[in-house]
Amino acid sequence: MIDPVSRLAALVSAAVVQAFGQANVDPAVRRSTFADYQADVAMRLARTVKKPPLEVAHELVEVMTELDRGELCETVVASAPGFVNVTLRREVLGAEVAAIARDERAGVKRSTTPAIVVIDYSAPNAAKEMHVGHLRSTVIGDCLARLLGFLGHQVVRQNHVGDWGTPFGMLVEHLVDLRSETASDLGIGELNAFYRAARRKFDDDAEFRERARRRVVLLQAGDEETLALWRTIIAATYAYFRDIYRKLGVLLDDGDVRGESFYNPALPDIAAELERRGIARVDGGALCVFLPEFKGREGDPVPLIVRKQDGGFGYAATDLAAIRFRVDDLGASRLLYVVGAPQRQHLAMVFATARLAGWLPDAVHAEHVAFGSVLGADRKTLRTRSGDNPMLVELLDEAIERAEAAVREKNPALDDQERAEVAAQVGIGALKYADLSSDRNKDYVFDWARMLSFEGNTGPYLQYASARIGSIVRRAAADGISLASALLRNEVPEDGRAVIDHPSERALALALIDFAGAVDAAAAALQPHRLCAHLYELATRFTAFYESCPVLRADTEEQRDSRLLLCAATQRTLAVGLDLLGIGVPERM
Repeated sequence: MIDPVSRLAALVSAAVVQAFGQANVDPAVRRSTFADYQADVAMRLARTVKKPPLEVAHELVEVMTELDRGELCETVVASAPGFVNVTLRREVLGAEVAAIARDERAGVKRSTTPAIVVIDYSAPNAAKEMHVGHLRSTVIGDCLARLLGFLGHQVVRQNHVGDWGTPFGMLVEHLVDLRSETASDLGIGELNAFYRAARRKFDDDAEFRERARRRVVLLQAGDEETLALWRTIIAATYAYFRDIYRKLGVLLDDGDVRGESFYNPALPDIAAELERRGIARVDGGALCVFLPEFKGREGDPVPLIVRKQDGGFGYAATDLAAIRFRVDDLGASRLLYVVGAPQRQHLAMVFATARLAGWLPDAVHAEHVAFGSVLGADRKTLRTRSGDNPMLVELLDEAIERAEAAVREKNPALDDQERAEVAAQVGIGALKYADLSSDRNKDYVFDWARMLSFEGNTGPYLQYASARIGSIVRRAAADGISLASALLRNEVPEDGRAVIDHPSERALALALIDFAGAVDAAAAALQPHRLCAHLYELATRFTAFYESCPVLRADTEEQRDSRLLLCAATQRTLAVGLDLLGIGVPERM
């Protein structure tokens, strides 16, 4: 790979050192509307070297021109108030396009400083169906796991399932009442009914309530019969989770689940150590941590409850045990919690307490990857007509059903099997892209019509762009064009080069080159919408190229093959980018 952006940054840095003796200065290279790229470094240097920014820019241009000698840059020009504008040589662009077409990573480099990153995401509750509230954590977390893993980090996925505590006494006792030897019938549509029936009995029947409380004691004491019944419920839940995650196309599997029950044996030690070291104290019968930086509206200290008045442990104790395990046993150098924004203060208090206790060393970075809510058309939290959270499986099924109707209209020639496969990719892809293309910190409005549209910044639009390129290459191969046949075999000749003449070709080539930077930026900021925005720009630039630059009807064989390489590089980049989002790419649509 030529990596012209990195080479340009190195060239600017070398010029800064030679002209002004300043090392380790950010060259600040970015895209420009006046050239291919611009460097803003002159304005940063002006105060240090005590010269006007434009004068600094002119000096940098002179040195850069001498250093480069036309190898990378076609033109290097200074402009007010202090920009250095660079246009790359078309030969450089053409060679990079071919390299991207050849590279299974589409030009993205692995990190030189890989970390062990533990990502906590999804985290549904056992014995309950997943609802729309779990969508964002699952989809965003999965995308970040893909991004960071692709960049070379060792990603450890952790699905912190709620599978322990008081409700399970109620659930186990209800299972006993049903005289059920197994809970195999607790499928996708049964978990909520099972939970609600148990809840009603607990609320309405004092005798059952007392039995449920005794059952909690047995569960926590490790009674084997109770544990066996509990495991039956958990097994049914895991089977349900597997089906949801498979349908949603995320990486989570059973091996990534580490529920609250896993940490339960460690909780007494967590509480004892915090109390022994004076980090926690008993207040009103509960063991609490009071941190001076966390106060309520009236200025009163806000407690982090480690152990409740009744002797049970709060969520904080489990979260602290999880941090200790993730650092000590998993070796994490970075912890990411993909959890809704309302949990901001709780997590901040947990992180601060863990640092006080030494369980979260300064060298380990912990971050709350917050996200907003999914809203309905009324801009309130999305609900069903009955006022409940929509079940996630119902959303997935509806997405596929709606996508099938759209695909049928788009391409009636697809047979039933292929249409069903494409509909699954398009429907689930549309659902995920609508989430990921929104700034995760903000709420977004759930709109079937917009997310399933084949126009605009949507998943189907990007998938269709890729499918269109595949169609072009297949038609070229059918016409006997040898390069197209090689591309279908995923082979790009080593001596292949794209010839970048038309403005639309240049714009597309630059978007291809900038893909690696977009991936790095999305991963650094933990913001998938940055990658989505770049993929949308790439797809729109391909559309402009396709409309302006005939491929199969090009003027010359050289021009045709050049444009086929641009097509191949674009398809490669879209495929890599969509895969990082967890979105499949249909061959035909």
